[in-house]
Order: sequence, then C-alpha cells, then structure tokens
Amino acid sequence: MVVVALGLESWPVGVQIMLVLGVPGILVWVQERRRAELAAAKAELQNRLEREDREKADRQYKASSLSRTGGSIVAGVGTGPWGNATSAGMAQATRPPIEPAVTRRPRDRDRDGQSGKPSFALSRSRTGWVPAGETATVAGRAIGGMVYIGVPPRLHGDGGGARSRPYIDPSLTAAKHGSDRSGAQMPYWPGYSDIPPVCRATYLDWLADGRSDASYNAGYMFLYFYGLERRFLVDQAPEDERRQILAEVIRLQALYDDNRSASRYLGDFIEIAKVALDDPSIYEPVLEKIGWDVPFSMKVALGGRIGQGEALTADQLLGWFLNHPESRLRTAAVRCGDEFRALFRIRFDARFPSGLKVTRPRKTLKDSYTAASGEFEAALEPQINGAVVPDISGLRKPIEIAQEIAEEVMDDLDRLSRYLGRNPDGRGSLEAQALLPIDLATLFPSPALDALREWARDIADRGGLVPVADLIERLEGQRPQKLGARRLNAAADALAKVGYGIAPDPQLSLRLPRATEPVVVFDLAGVEERPGEVSGAYRAAQVQIALGAFVAHADGDVAEAERAALGALVQTQPDLTDPERARLTAELSWMLAVPPDMALLRRNLGRIADGEKDALRAAIAAMAQADGVIRAEEVAGIEKIYKLLDLDPSLAYSDLHAGVRSGPVTMRPAVPGAPGEPIAPEAPILLDAARIAEIRETTAQVSSVLGEIFGGEAEAEEPEDLPVPSSPIPGLDSKHAVLARDLILRPYWKEPEFEALAARHGLMPSGALETLNEWAFDAHGEALIDAYEGYHVEFEIAVAIMAQVGEEVSA
Repeated sequence: MVVVALGLESWPVGVQIMLVLGVPGILVWVQERRRAELAAAKAELQNRLEREDREKADRQYKASSLSRTGGSIVAGVGTGPWGNATSAGMAQATRPPIEPAVTRRPRDRDRDGQSGKPSFALSRSRTGWVPAGETATVAGRAIGGMVYIGVPPRLHGDGGGARSRPYIDPSLTAAKHGSDRSGAQMPYWPGYSDIPPVCRATYLDWLADGRSDASYNAGYMFLYFYGLERRFLVDQAPEDERRQILAEVIRLQALYDDNRSASRYLGDFIEIAKVALDDPSIYEPVLEKIGWDVPFSMKVALGGRIGQGEALTADQLLGWFLNHPESRLRTAAVRCGDEFRALFRIRFDARFPSGLKVTRPRKTLKDSYTAASGEFEAALEPQINGAVVPDISGLRKPIEIAQEIAEEVMDDLDRLSRYLGRNPDGRGSLEAQALLPIDLATLFPSPALDALREWARDIADRGGLVPVADLIERLEGQRPQKLGARRLNAAADALAKVGYGIAPDPQLSLRLPRATEPVVVFDLAGVEERPGEVSGAYRAAQVQIALGAFVAHADGDVAEAERAALGALVQTQPDLTDPERARLTAELSWMLAVPPDMALLRRNLGRIADGEKDALRAAIAAMAQADGVIRAEEVAGIEKIYKLLDLDPSLAYSDLHAGVRSGPVTMRPAVPGAPGEPIAPEAPILLDAARIAEIRETTAQVSSVLGEIFGGEAEAEEPEDLPVPSSPIPGLDSKHAVLARDLILRPYWKEPEFEALAARHGLMPSGALETLNEWAFDAHGEALIDAYEGYHVEFEIAVAIMAQVGEEVSA
C-alpha cells in the first residue's frame, strides 16, 4: 500500500484517499468470495456423494411410489360366520422391499451439524425392513426388529420432497445418551432423519429397552408405529407378519392408553387391520360408544350380515344404535348401563322373536385410511365371499326402531336412575332392587330381597300389622324420624318385588300412615308389581269401606257385626280382581285398626263446601243402612259427625229413616216397660245392593271429600344433602361450562355456527376457544376443540364432560 501511495503521489489528494481506503475492502471482498465458492463446491460435492448413495433407493421407490390416493384394501373370499373374509391383498400395486446401499462415505459432519463419525452395524446382509426375530444394531444399541433400517426413500418419485419418517438411517449421528424422554425437542410429526441427535438416541434407547416404557414421550412410539403401518399397508407383508404387527399395535395402544392421540390413530389402524385379517373380534357386538360414528369394522360386520339376508340380533342392533351419530341417550341409559342393555335385549326379543330383518342397501361400502405418518392413503373396499359389502351408513329405519325401544327402556329405568343419582353407592340395595323393572328381577338377583321375602311372609302370617317405622328400618337400616310419599313408595316397591304389599298404599290410599302408626303387610296373590292404577270398582268399594270404618269408629269402638259387614262388602263386591280384593281386605284391616284422628277430622270437616257435605251426608246414611241394622251407637256417632259438618244433628234421623227398609228395626236398646207390640228380631246382616249402588254414583266426589277429611298435612321428607350450586364442570365458570355442554352435542361445528353459539352464551368466539382448550389441556392433556376448517370436538373429552355434567343430553 505504501508503494501505491508513493506511485500516486502526483495524483489529487482526494483520489489518493479514496484508493487507500477502498483497495483493502475490495481485497477482503475478493477473498471472502473465494472462500464462499470453495465452501459451496465442497457442499455440492458432499451432496453429490449423498445423491449417489441414495440413487438406487430413489429409483426403486419411484417405480412403486404410492400417492395419497393410491392403494386399496380388498378383503377376499373366506368361510367365516358370514364369509370369514380373509385378506387377498393389501394394495393394488405391489411394493418391493427397499434395499438402499449400506455403505456411505465417511464425513466429518452430518446434516444436523453434529460432529462425529457414523456408527452402525447390521446382523443382516441387507437393509430395509428388519422382521421380528432379527436384530439391527445402530449407534452401539441392539434395537431388535420390526423396524426399517437404511437411507430413507423420498416420498415422491421425482427425487424431491421429504423422506420417509420411520427409516432409521445409521449414518446419522445419535447422541451418546438419550436424555429427552419428555420429547421436548420432538416435533409433532417426527421423522428419524429430522429429529436432533439427542432424540435419535432416546428413540434408540426406547427400542433397545423393549419398547415397553410408557414414560417416554408418545412421539417415540409414533415413530415406531409409522414403520408398522407402512409395512402392513404398503409392503404387503405376509399374513403371519401382519398378524404380528396387529398384535404389536394393540400392545402399544394399551401401553399408551392414557394418550388420546395414540388411542385414536392406533385404533383407526387396528380397525382396518382386523378387517383385512378377518379377525373374529369384528363380528362381536360392541355395546358401548367408541367414537363419533359407526366403526368401520362394525359397518363391515353388519353390512355383510344384511347383505346375506340374515336378521340382526338385539346386541347387533344395540351396538349399531349406540355408535350411530343420531342416537339419543338420556342419563338413565348411562347411569344404569348394565340394566339398560339387559332390558333392551328383553324388549327387542319380545318385539322381534326371529330377529330384525333389514332391507339391503344399494350403496357399496367404501372408505379410506390416511396413514398416521401422513405419507400415504389407502382406499378400503372390503369383500365378503367375493362380493362387495353393502354400506349401512344411510339406513335410518333400524336406528328409529332402536330409538323407540331405547326410549321405552329408559322410561322404565328413570326411577332407578334418579335413586342412584341421589345415592351413588346404592346399587344393589333393597331400594335399588325395588326400582328395577320386573323383567330384570331374575337377571339381577339379590340375597337381600330373599331375606326380605322371608320377613314379609312371617309378618303376613301373623296378621300383617307391623309398625311402619319397623318396616322402614328393615329396608333402610335406621328408624325414620318422618315419613313421606317417596319413602313409603320405596318401601311398597321393595315389598312388591318379593310378592307382598302394604296398606295403605301411598299411590292408592285415601291417606298416608304416620311414623307412629302401623301398616298391614299382605300377600299380593302372586303379583310381583304394584298396580299403576286400579279399576272403578276398586275405587267405589274403597269409598264404601272408608265410610263404613268412619261410622264404625264414631262411637269409639268397632263392633264385630260392623267388622263382619264391611268384610262381607269387600268379598261380595262385583268386578274386583283377586289382587284388588286382597288389597282392599288389607286396607280395611288397617282402617279398622287405626282410628281416625278426631281433632284432624274436626279441622278438615269444617273446611268442606256445602255441596260436598250433601254428598258425604248421603253416603254416610247409605252405609249405615247397608247392613240393614241401625244401632244406637251408630246414630250417636253420625250425630257427632253432623255436628262437625255444622249440620243439625236431628237430620241424622230423617236421613236414616229415608232409607230404612219396611218393618221396625232396633233403634236403641229395649228397657222394661208396659207390654206392647213385639219388636221384630234383628235380621241377619245382609247388604242392601240398591243402597250400595247409590254410593257408586257419587264415588269420585265422595272419594275426594274423604281424602280431604282423612288426610292430614303431608309429613315432610327428611332433608337430603344437596350439593352447593356451582359450575357443572370443575375448572370452568358457568358460562364456559354451559358452552362446553352444548358443544359436545355435535362432533363438528362450522365457523358461523360456533360464533353464533358463543354469542348466545355471551362469549367472544376466540376467547371462548382459548379458555376451553386451556382447560382441556389442564384437565385432559389435549385440546377440546381442533380449529381447522371449522371446529372439531375431541370425542374422548366430550365423553368425559358428559359424565361430569350428568345431565340428560344426547350422546
């Protein structure tokens, strides 16, 4: 530079300064450019060597590359239950094993920038798929078989694009220690060639240690699974090898059973693999909901059966219904699952003794499988005995029939469901057994019910009277402080299950017993179910015996003649069934054993309207005359009742005389006096049918009146421990909880639909989405909503929310 400066001494100063400052920069630029060119040339040489190493593998892959709409699965001819389909081929195009070159030029640095030389060895003479029973050694680790070893082929035949994910390239550096069990550096879709050395080492360690440690991130398991699904679907492995692969994937699914992504992706593969191998399990009914839609294997099994003209069984229809997206189930079907399934079978068999015949649909079953690795897609076209399988997806009538049966069953289980909702640990108790539909009694036996039957038989044999508190204690284990209709109904249901009833029955009687009063236990004459309603003849007879007991108690003591007359009334009452006659006999026994509360009568009688008083007055007079004898005690009692009704007591005589039969009768005991006309002897007790018939005409009105005067204020039930009102979903406020409850009713929401739903709950869509997904990640380890071309709801989380909410929503 000094020489240049001296030589240019005569040049202008400005030019000299420019040259002095600029020349060094130019020299530096030239030098850096030469270095860059050398580096580029070196990289090009390295890339060329790598392309040469992989050229053979790329040519092989290009020849048989499977595009995303390429292969298909066709189940072939068999001889199973309705064809026993066996796989005749897993792809339309056959893919030869990939055998890339094993040797590579050593280099100082791999593409991940990690120093070190590749270290690998194989116990086989070639690379590609290493079957079970053989072992590959990579980076000093014996990793076993069922993996791909070698340079990964590109996914497209043009030599560009990504490389196959499951291939373990031994030339790539793996760290000395696999320290990333948590998968912190693993991408969502891992590929062995793309993950960092520490993840490669961790993956190799997982393989070498037996592939059974679920503490490793599921991404390592997926990397292994990518190879299994590729081998099964792309390479057309032999059948015995495919069965090994299926068993291995089932093992992996169980190993990572708490990972929803693993359950979903591995479950999809297991579905189509079982169909391809004609696994017997695909013909077994699935009596639980396992996804948003009917599983592919179920479509194959049911479609094949319908295609051959065979009728569906109860379990087959139920499994189809439970997994159908349009099925509607209430809480009773979920809370009482075993009972629901058992009763559904009973009702189905009663309606379709020979099974349900379904018209064969015209549409053929077709589907597709997208690999979890995202590398290929296979078309699915199953066949049974060489014939295509009809697609049941569009059939509606069978599902409508199943819904009808399900609604009937859920109605019958509602009472049991509500009881179990109040008493989560009450299953198997006497109260729960009592609420079982009668059809299920033999399917769900109970030793406690057997013991209750013996107890009830002993009480009935000794006359039937037992303190109601003793009965409740026998059923619930403790004496009640108060009684109510719910508790008495539960007691009556329990006794009915063992063939016994109680009087008064809370559904049929004029009043309920108090906690200090007895009830009558009686034999139901072979009927093991409480009647929901009784006949008009029963109601008429009930009014008559109630009035008769009312009058009989009027003088404070029930005469034997009165007791006999009322008993005869029950036995001679026409149009009664044997169970009704037995129930009325028991109710009469209770009415005669438990005197009415006169203070209560006085208070209630004072509130009766004039028209009701007239009806009651006529009925009392008729009953007093029904046995043909009017006793002085009865007259005195009726006078008291008239006074309570604010009526002139002297009306009792005129009312009684208005209906007395011809001929003198005893009105009061005889006293010594002057001889006169002899009084006719007391006639035998005969019921006046005409007078009784008069009562029937006003049965409804009199029954209502009696209910008012006999019935006291209902005793309140003992308070139950009620939960403090809160959000139905822990961790969410009430608005977001209700939004989540509505969201899970459908598997997919369009963007405008989701926005409208959020707005309806007063929430912003973006904020609601973030809140729900953050909650889902904390509670379930995965997002509730996948926002991709709309909003997809994660099925497993939806099921968990349904269980939390515990409301009657569609499943």
